[in-house]
Amino acid sequence: MTPALQNDLTTELRDLLTELHQAPERFQTWDAHLELIAAGGLVVLQSKRTMGLVDSLFWGRPPKTSENRKLPESTAFAAIDRFLGLSAHLALSNALPEGLVLDEAYPHCAVKFAYRKKGAPKAKTLSMIFIGFNDQAEALAYADEAGKTLPLVTSRPLMGARLHEWR
Repeated sequence: MTPALQNDLTTELRDLLTELHQAPERFQTWDAHLELIAAGGLVVLQSKRTMGLVDSLFWGRPPKTSENRKLPESTAFAAIDRFLGLSAHLALSNALPEGLVLDEAYPHCAVKFAYRKKGAPKAKTLSMIFIGFNDQAEALAYADEAGKTLPLVTSRPLMGARLHEWR
């Protein structure tokens, strides 16, 4: 089956994270946990606001090391922003099968994001694992090969038990 590209979803997520970073006062609550693996390194962004209190942690691991380091907030958001700004994205429809890992040659990001803007009637949540590509042709070529073993999203919206588009 043909994989479903996620560019509209990653663009929306990028805009929301930019707004959260630049104007957090517009959000009543949020719980963001993003883990990006790119170029052999790791960037983790964790931020939560409940009952008016914000708790955030930004850390990463440079390539070929096992030592975690605290990152400035702007660095973590910039790395995530660059990833979400890539030209094409695919997503997993389910957890990886036992023993299978994603190709480190392609950046990938696990996203668990819940938020409620001030005045909004309800909260929205997103739980996805995205793989980023420079263009659509590269994404489709990757899907032809990896789609035989990876559970890639083929129909939208995705509504699984653990991974899902906006609810």
